[in-house]
Amino acid sequence: MKKLALALMLPTLSTCALAQNVLPLWPEGVPGARAIGPERHDNGRIANVSEPALTLVGPAVDRPNGTAVIVAPGGGYVRQSADREGTQYATWLSTLGVTTFVLKYRMQEFGHPAPLQDVLRAVRLLRSRAAQFHLDPDRIGVMGSSAGGHLAASAGTLFDHPLGRTGNALDKVSARPDFLMLMYPVITMDGPAVHAGSRKALLGANPTLEAVQLMSVERQVTPRTPPTLLIHTQADASVPVENSILFYQALTKARVPAEMYLFEQGEHGMGMRDGLANASMWPRRAEEWLRSRGLLTPSATSATQAK
Repeated sequence: MKKLALALMLPTLSTCALAQNVLPLWPEGVPGARAIGPERHDNGRIANVSEPALTLVGPAVDRPNGTAVIVAPGGGYVRQSADREGTQYATWLSTLGVTTFVLKYRMQEFGHPAPLQDVLRAVRLLRSRAAQFHLDPDRIGVMGSSAGGHLAASAGTLFDHPLGRTGNALDKVSARPDFLMLMYPVITMDGPAVHAGSRKALLGANPTLEAVQLMSVERQVTPRTPPTLLIHTQADASVPVENSILFYQALTKARVPAEMYLFEQGEHGMGMRDGLANASMWPRRAEEWLRSRGLLTPSATSATQAK
């Protein structure tokens, strides 16, 4: 509880401080680059992204434990809730010794497969530069909320898909995350549980059946999908809880280690909000899950790199 309270009390990192820790995803040039006008920032949200990047939030402890989490904020592939579902999560994870990278990814202006390319490039980039950031290259996870959860789940299921490659040398580096943390995620692109807004923003108004099936990520789960934590609520009126259930069922069928918490209270986009009964305690459950998987124990690899 003390760590969670600390995360909630820590001030939001200043724009200046964050700017000093920004890593462009595509320094050689964004694939399919196009002029879409300036990036928009409003009340902690980002829209109209054309230059994907990672923002580093380092551990708030003496030494990192070697675990890294790429955080993909939600927003229906239209915008990104960068503060509530990005920086706030990163600040909490920092108290656990985790090195966090908040992902700013392309959205509706580019459509599929641009977001997939961005998240897989993020995994490849961190794995290739693990020594620089004192990371264990086998402890790189992706966390996402809502549409960001769909992006994280896409990374965990489509990490070898040709659409995630761009011909760069980094394509040779594994893009498979080592674990997933999915907060009220969009999962399916079809059926009664679909979040129509996310589907339209990602796949267009009239997507092909092939695209719908591919990006219904519950259909893409295999035994190679990484261990996954799912958190959702009955009260979510935007992205039905069935999305998490569908993914959990697919993981179980494929014998992938998975843990799921379904809470009664908590509207969509709840983030780390207080006053939601048991749902407000999800960070405690997530910490327990990370600890049980050995992801909060100092890594021998990171300890060697730090010397």
